[in-house]
Amino acid sequence: MVDLTCSIAGIRSPNPFWLASAPPTDKEYNVVRAFKAGWGGVVWKTLGDDPPIVNVNGPRYGAWWSGDRRVMGFNNIELISDRAFDTNIEEIARVKADWPDRAIVVSVMFPLDEQVWRKRLAQIEATGADGIEINLGCPHGMSERGMGSAMGQQPDLIEKVTRMAKAATKLPVIVKLTPNVTNILPAALAAKRGGADAVSLINTINSIMSVNLDAMAPEPTIDGKGSHGGYCGEAVRPIALHMVGEIGRFADTRGLPVSAIGGITRWRDAAEFMALGAQNVQVCTAAMVYGFKIVEDMIEGLAQWMESKGYARLDDFVGRALPKLVDWKFLNLNYVTKAHIDQDLCIKCGRCYIACEDTSHQAITAGKNGDRHFEVQDDECVGCNLCVEVCPVENCLTMVTMQNGTDPRTGRAIEHGHADWTTHPNNVMACD
Repeated sequence: MVDLTCSIAGIRSPNPFWLASAPPTDKEYNVVRAFKAGWGGVVWKTLGDDPPIVNVNGPRYGAWWSGDRRVMGFNNIELISDRAFDTNIEEIARVKADWPDRAIVVSVMFPLDEQVWRKRLAQIEATGADGIEINLGCPHGMSERGMGSAMGQQPDLIEKVTRMAKAATKLPVIVKLTPNVTNILPAALAAKRGGADAVSLINTINSIMSVNLDAMAPEPTIDGKGSHGGYCGEAVRPIALHMVGEIGRFADTRGLPVSAIGGITRWRDAAEFMALGAQNVQVCTAAMVYGFKIVEDMIEGLAQWMESKGYARLDDFVGRALPKLVDWKFLNLNYVTKAHIDQDLCIKCGRCYIACEDTSHQAITAGKNGDRHFEVQDDECVGCNLCVEVCPVENCLTMVTMQNGTDPRTGRAIEHGHADWTTHPNNVMACD
């Protein structure tokens, strides 16, 4: 029996699956339903100072779909909570009293005013909430008012507001980082200098989902006009994985607790983030598309996978992939692979041939003895694996490692030692 109990920055929950600060955590009703479904914690939708902000009274989402109309991402123009601060506080206190074993972290976004931070964080602390999350990532609406990503893109402000929060509360402080930067590390370092107990990432990506070519306006459209918003969902997961991994492997941020966010839809997504160093994960879009009960599959799937691998606790595999995350220059240039087509599985669709012939290395032939037949030519194959990725049949195309002999493409003998760009003769910057 595996133990899914999670602890991050001293905040404990029965499992690592939290709902992220968003519409699903806007009020007591939603959060209670989420806890009944099995979620280990929530980050309450971001609270601002009174008077409450005003949201649009029209479409707030644009969607990006796959070919079968599966939602791959949302563009969201909704702002932070538009309910009174005291109303939220009353509900948080009730929910925490009724669900003491679940984590409740309260997301906040205030201007740089120490009095406001002291007053509001004291009120939050009195509810029994487990922690604070500072929203420094929202890229629309609030950023136009100098908050959200407008702060999160400036390391000096990240450090300043983190110190302000730490001085105003005894609760753990999580800093939510924006992905709308060229390098996540300066922001993470600033949060750490400011005393952050953890960071969460990624928040949404600044975006325009689409343009209505009849109305000639971005969507979602409000009375004929549209605005940029925050992009989230499965499509952002690779970006989030990269940023979480960077924090985990960089010496000065290594060990900083991370709550991972970004396109988490299945148990496997959570396991991947945790393998790159995250202590837990936060989910939003998947819950909005599939409902709160999606967490049941996440919990069951993660537990079964852990048991199959012999992991008794989350800490047994958290960060285990980090030693194998390296800069490109350290990849082994002696490693040689070739694509192989399983003729018994091949449905002769020709996707591999088209991809290779038109856009890659012309290493796949399309005919044999007058028949439609696809085969890899090892003397042209560079091992790029594009054909594997476009093939619609699982395991029909695989990459085979050359262990011995000579690479027919280069004519060079296969070498078993490690050789990378740092020592390659073509690298004029390589050390002797």
